[in-house]
Amino acid sequence: MYLFDLDGVLIDSNGIWKGVDETFLARRGIPYSRAYYEGVAHTIFPKAAEFTKEFCGLSESCEEIMAEWMELARGLYGQVALKPGVREFLERCKSEGRRMAVVTSGVPEHCREALRRLRLESYFERVVFAHELRVDKQSPELWRTAADLLGVRPEDCAVFDDSLLSCKGARAAGMRVVGVYDAHFADNEQEMRGFCDAYIHSFAELLAGGGEL
Repeated sequence: MYLFDLDGVLIDSNGIWKGVDETFLARRGIPYSRAYYEGVAHTIFPKAAEFTKEFCGLSESCEEIMAEWMELARGLYGQVALKPGVREFLERCKSEGRRMAVVTSGVPEHCREALRRLRLESYFERVVFAHELRVDKQSPELWRTAADLLGVRPEDCAVFDDSLLSCKGARAAGMRVVGVYDAHFADNEQEMRGFCDAYIHSFAELLAGGGEL
């Protein structure tokens, strides 16, 4: 079974969150930094808010921080584009009868908006939200739970993700991992190539190679 991340893998949306972070910090006179990025990237909303509150020494509650992020991102997921080769690859997988699901740490409201607008829902049996399970994708527990929900063994799953930490979590759960390039996390490419079972710059590569991993 193929398990796909959403942000940065199927849709070109990682830039939304960089913009949200920069605006949020600029309102408070705090520069956007690598240290901040590493604390909030590829994690679920509540944990990102907890990190932000502590890292920035904010008086706002985590709920208030998340509400501001939601306001800053409002409507932007209605404008995101698919990444190259995605629809064609999903169509091929569907025609081959391959089972597919989405496993994402994204905010459910945003993810559902993008999936609906881009007409992706019909390709997937289920969307598993780490946000709702309250577990990060770097945890093997998340991936084992996803497999249980889908009625499949972890060793029968291949995960497509742009996050090295997520790939490590999936591998620890017994899954194969395919690293997917995203320009916003290009610094991780070499380490991803060394760790993952396969690495692609786009799904067009899999289409050209017959779709085999």
